[in-house]
Formats: sequence, structure tokens, C-alpha cells
Amino acid sequence: MKTLHYTLVDVFTAAPFGGNQLAVFQEDAALETETMQKIARELNLSETVFIRPAIDPKKTKRFRIFTPKVELPMAGHPTIGAAYVLAEKGFLGTKEGANEWIIEEGVGDIPVTVYKEHAQISKVEMKQPLPVFGEKYRETELAANLLSLSAEDLDPALPIQTVSSGVPFLFIPVRSLAAIQNIQFRMDIWEKYFSGNPDTKHIFTFTRETEEAQSTVHSRMFAPAMGIPEDPATGAASGPLGAYLVEHAVIQPIDNGVHLMRSEQGIEMGRPSYIDITIVKEGDAYKEVKIGGSCVIIGSGELYLDEPHQAFPA
Repeated sequence: MKTLHYTLVDVFTAAPFGGNQLAVFQEDAALETETMQKIARELNLSETVFIRPAIDPKKTKRFRIFTPKVELPMAGHPTIGAAYVLAEKGFLGTKEGANEWIIEEGVGDIPVTVYKEHAQISKVEMKQPLPVFGEKYRETELAANLLSLSAEDLDPALPIQTVSSGVPFLFIPVRSLAAIQNIQFRMDIWEKYFSGNPDTKHIFTFTRETEEAQSTVHSRMFAPAMGIPEDPATGAASGPLGAYLVEHAVIQPIDNGVHLMRSEQGIEMGRPSYIDITIVKEGDAYKEVKIGGSCVIIGSGELYLDEPHQAFPA
């Protein structure tokens, strides 16, 4: 019998029971991909991370990230949360100030900065791949029906559009806080019209009306293709969200092309989450996409496997 140890962490929150839950497995065993997928399905969190040694010894670690259904090439809250666990539990040494790490993921190298202040890990920030903008989606009525809204509930000043920083999301702008709170996701419409296209199968909605004064947008994300009916905090979508807001002039730069914003998410689920987003754009060129936030370790656990499930390093 093999015992695997994991840490349960709430990501993008400074308070327990907020943010997005994450299970982080330390380097207890080399596991087959199939076994890691089964573990993620067993825990049934939006994502589970397995920390592995980096393939390139010059890099810090390798993260393999699983939803209950699929392995992801990159994800935000698992990257932030797993880096926080490595730092907070002392698996990697940290110094006061900024600690720069390189994490290997499916999309390539992900730079991560872990901030330590007064002997505490105060924030973790990750760089994401530069945004890729897809075609604007013209079926406004269908997009509204997907959310059980009317076309008048969508924001007419902004387009429906796919943006990706490693994982594509279809961004649907909603006119008001009241409308976004009334969303009822239509699985029948999603399965028929959205699920077959990689550019439209992950749905991100937002409104410029917010509950918190420090927030820029109020967001909700639906990803049944990942086995996630609704996600309380979506880091992989927040970088592209920031790029979308900059591209369509919702956010103005504070200095030298730097745009700062915050997305509030998960409030309808009872798990308030706050994701800080930084976009750097010079002229028409995007130079940097970063997201970050706070984390809270909420618990730990053990999972037991029969020895035949153990395999060569993965």
C-alpha cells in the first residue's frame, strides 16, 4: 500500500472557505497519467496538481494539472496554489521579497513570482502566454439563450469573442450585475452549438458592474467540457480577460502601457475570489500577461494506492 500526501488550499482568497479549492500532491510517487486522472476524479475538485521534478534541471518544478475529466496544458489557480504550497510549507526555500521560479507545464515554461513579506507568503503571481484573439462570435441570440438571458441582457458595447493565453475561452459580456446573477446555464444548448468547437466550449461571462468597489469586473465561468459546471476562480481565463478588456478599451493604462485590474468571481457559489490582473501593451503589441492573488492552506490528507498503481516517473 502506497500513501500519497496532499495539501488542500483555497486559491485567490485571503480567508478560509473562499476562492477556488485545490489539492496539491507532493512528490510522493511517480504515477501513471491514468492514475492521476482517477485521483482528480475521486477528489472531484475543479483541479488537482501533481508536483514533479522538472525535466530541465535548470527549471524549478514541473506541474501536471487535472480536472475531474481531463489534463490541462496550463491553468491559473493550480499554478498559483501549488507554488504557494511549495513556499509556505518550506518544500522550496524562499527569501524576503520576490522569489522567481520557472515552472514547466504543458504549454511550456511558466514564470512564477512568490512574494514573501515579514516571513509570510503574501502573494503569488504567474506570467501567462501572450493572448491570441479569435474571431468575434456573431450569434448574439444564441449566446444569450445559452445563459438563459435575453439578447438585451448582453453588453452591446462589447463583442462576444474568444481569447486564449494557453486555453481558449469564449467571453460573453453581460450588461448588469442583476443579469449575470440570473444566469442559468443551458447544457442542452451548449452540447448542441458550443461543445464541439474548441474556441467556444469554455464559457466566461462578465459584467462591468461589481459588488466590491476595488473590483473591475464581476465574472462567472462555465466549463462542462472540463467536468466543471461552474468555477469559483479561473486563473487561465483571467489573463485573457484582462487582454480582452485592454483590447476593447475598457481599461486604460496607468503608466507605460501597464494596465491593472481585478476580477471578482465565485460570489454566486458562496466562494468569493479576487484575481489581480496585469497587462502590459506597447502600441499594438502585448508584452506581458500576469495574474496573481493570495492563498490559504485549509487542510491536508492522505490517499492510499495499491503498489501496482505505481509507475515510472511521469
